[in-house]
Amino acid sequence: MANGPSLSPLQKLRASLLAGETSPRKLAEQALARVNQNAGRNVYLSLDKNWTLREADRALKKFGAGALPADDQPPLYGLPVSLKDCFDLQGFRTTAGTRFYAERNTVAQEDSAVGKRLRSQGAVIVGKTNLHPLAYGITGENPDFGDCLQPADAKLLTGGSTSGGAASVQEGSAVAAIGTDTGGSIRVPAALCGLAGYRASIGLAWDRKLWTGGVHLAQTFDTLGWIFQDLRDAPLLAEALFGLKVPAEPNPSETNVQVRVGAMAPEFLHDCDASVLSAFASCKELLAHSGAQWHSFEAAYWEDALSIYAPIQAHEAAAIHSPSIHAASIDARGHEGDFSHFPSPIGERLAWGASLTVDEIIRERSRHLEFRERVDAAFRSFDFLMIPCAPVSSA
Repeated sequence: MANGPSLSPLQKLRASLLAGETSPRKLAEQALARVNQNAGRNVYLSLDKNWTLREADRALKKFGAGALPADDQPPLYGLPVSLKDCFDLQGFRTTAGTRFYAERNTVAQEDSAVGKRLRSQGAVIVGKTNLHPLAYGITGENPDFGDCLQPADAKLLTGGSTSGGAASVQEGSAVAAIGTDTGGSIRVPAALCGLAGYRASIGLAWDRKLWTGGVHLAQTFDTLGWIFQDLRDAPLLAEALFGLKVPAEPNPSETNVQVRVGAMAPEFLHDCDASVLSAFASCKELLAHSGAQWHSFEAAYWEDALSIYAPIQAHEAAAIHSPSIHAASIDARGHEGDFSHFPSPIGERLAWGASLTVDEIIRERSRHLEFRERVDAAFRSFDFLMIPCAPVSSA
């Protein structure tokens, strides 16, 4: 079979499926044999092995050989993927990583838009993965369901909030994982677990209406994407989830266009570990060797990012998870501004967000607009901006 050394992991699996050398059920059985290999056995919060095997059989019947020509088979046909447990999946309960929602929510009666999209593209969903509670954190620590540790190293956290997604790909129970990213929740766990991450632009996720049936954290910043093994698979995954058609790569002999990369100036990276700085320098050398131009760019104004982001995020999250919305489920102590039913310190952050005034949020949104305009201006000078995903190389 044509599985040469240049093929990526997903390309190899697709080639095997198309050649009839494996099947969706066989891949699902292999994935299910690898689930929950981390120390806490908590990569997945919802899992039904029989349901997954039925999904594999459904994919074969709907998309397999004889049902569709090989050229018409969807990008994810027969591939096992995991779904972050902040998206509804028919027949399962959505917890958003908290006991509160696990006890309050009923079983979903229909798929979220993301779940529908995955199944329409031939994917076999293995289960719903762990996350930092409410997707409101960057470490993968979860006092309700247990911290999500790396299957490859029980001493290390996965990072978050897409903690279980990263763990599912690392352990091999999924070839790719759906994640969300508000302030690093795909990029950080991908980096800390030695994987690839793709965070789509905010507008792309909204334009495709993919948030229907999903639990938001902060609508201003929330977006979607994938965690996976190999960057070469990003185009296929982007097509499958967002319908993006990646143009063919130009023939180097037919173009003299030189890619311009803006690398964050060292002054901004003062809190990065030496290993991160070394890797960043190596990336710049590789880019230069490949023919790209890179230049340091000064972005002192990026120091303001957290002071803009945090209050808007907290204010929007507080509105989404407000006690007044869930009053019937909270008991007598649930009152305006009381988020004590969520783990600490998330509850405290939500209470702070609820306390912010309209005038304070208006001011931060104005600062956010100015910040975005300055970043947009940077893209008039560079094709790409490059910065480390995290200041540490392990967690």
